[in-house]
Amino acid sequence: MMKLIRMEWKKNNVLKYIRNAVITTAVIAILIVSIAGELVGSADEVDAVYLYGKGIMGTTVELFVDIVYIVFTGIMLASFIVGAYTKRTMHLMFSYPIKRKKILLSQMAAVWIFNFIAMIISKLSIYVILVWTGSFTGVSTADISFGGLSFWLDILIRSAAMVSISYIALPIGLQLKSSKATIITCVVIVCFTQGNVGSVRLANNLPFFVILFVLSVLSAYLSVYNVETKDLL
Repeated sequence: MMKLIRMEWKKNNVLKYIRNAVITTAVIAILIVSIAGELVGSADEVDAVYLYGKGIMGTTVELFVDIVYIVFTGIMLASFIVGAYTKRTMHLMFSYPIKRKKILLSQMAAVWIFNFIAMIISKLSIYVILVWTGSFTGVSTADISFGGLSFWLDILIRSAAMVSISYIALPIGLQLKSSKATIITCVVIVCFTQGNVGSVRLANNLPFFVILFVLSVLSAYLSVYNVETKDLL
């Protein structure tokens, strides 16, 4: 499987996505550092300390990075999988003496592993920059605790969840045979996961994210279901 995953990265020029991830992380870091003082200064005394149960800087980092990587994952799914169908390169791949399901799963895994790792590195990089610039901006980063187990668990679990829910867009893109539909669906997912419904905050709403995670697993299953016998035309 790892050989197939590496082949997918090479075939789709993963260096291009690494470059884009680095640029995106740098842009997010610059943006957050530049508005850090305003974020804390404009919050009331309660929200300035904690927002959604976390420090406002940590919440801001998660908000920006989550939005970016939900869409980023959708773009890669559109390129790696949906695009392979629309450009008919999947026909060639399915002619290999390898089960179709294994090929499709390797493509899905290639996208998931890349974005999971990239998302973690992106968050950690931004946190390090915030701590380093804290003495210049005067913004407290006391809530960023690199030595706390909960800090690392939160990053790992949340990154896995955010990348996974992007897969809800995959069967939609495959059904419509449209890369654009895949990306647009991810944008819609961003609006739901990072927004509010009335007075209900969906961000960090555990039951809501459990439902989305179940839907993502179901979506992944539907994407590979019956692929061995399904007509490509």
